[in-house]
Amino acid sequence: MALHATSSRDSVRAAAEGEPEWAGDASRRPAAFYSAVFAQIEEVGWERLVSGKGDGGVSCLVFRILDDQGRNHLLEITLPMNYPSSPPCLVADVPYLPELQWSKGSRLKDVVCQFQEHLKILQDYWSIMDDIDKVLWVVDPTKPTFAMSHRRIALDSQYFKHIIVDGQFFSGSADKKFHENLSTVLDFALPPPPSVNIEDDEQVDCGICYAKHLPIDDELGTHSGGTTDYTCENPSCSRAFHSVCLRDWLRAITTTRQYVKMINTQEAKTIFLPLPYELVSFDVLFGNCPYCSDPVAVKITDR
Repeated sequence: MALHATSSRDSVRAAAEGEPEWAGDASRRPAAFYSAVFAQIEEVGWERLVSGKGDGGVSCLVFRILDDQGRNHLLEITLPMNYPSSPPCLVADVPYLPELQWSKGSRLKDVVCQFQEHLKILQDYWSIMDDIDKVLWVVDPTKPTFAMSHRRIALDSQYFKHIIVDGQFFSGSADKKFHENLSTVLDFALPPPPSVNIEDDEQVDCGICYAKHLPIDDELGTHSGGTTDYTCENPSCSRAFHSVCLRDWLRAITTTRQYVKMINTQEAKTIFLPLPYELVSFDVLFGNCPYCSDPVAVKITDR
């Protein structure tokens, strides 16, 4: 599920306050609904909000959630017309969704908390799938998502084995790793993946647009068709980004700051202002990595 970081507090509010496509439609929600949703987004954290769309920008909300291992997950929450009397609908890149516990007094933060608990349950499962992808010769899928539970494993250059690991009923052996148990069951020594020339290939993809290369576009200037050119300095993260994507991401976050020069008569002093800004800038955005939250800085020129 490819969902892009395009919304922020201001853009969501602007969508709600603006004239909707169906202006005058009797199905428009009351004003109190929007105020209540804004308050609930505030509880979850505006910095977690990736996008908002439909019905004034609040009927379908996407939040970015990090699990205990630093994996990044997008949780899409759709609010029905009779929300909060009826529970929201969830979409996420997980093998199965949690059974949502809901009451009329429930709020968005309750949904996020339950989803976070669900992610904790899946940690061992994803560790097993990561181990399979690293140790065995997996020919399909070439780019597995968190929701994919199947793997097509090569036994040699001509024969393959299709396996499905059910995350909902998964249990492993404490004595052996999953791929070792699989080899025992098949009574066959499973081959490792063929060697690759690109070191740490999984980090080549941009952590925001999830692509290796930017599109060929004159508007991107020297970045057109470029590969990732910025890496988080946190050694436990080291996530790669296109600087263009990271810049757009930082612009969408209300906590992003920029050093600017404010002219006061004949004196100039440096101050630290939140976006948006209207002063002469030093062309650098300062914010937090979308994965580990460590400080990042990216130039806003050379586009």
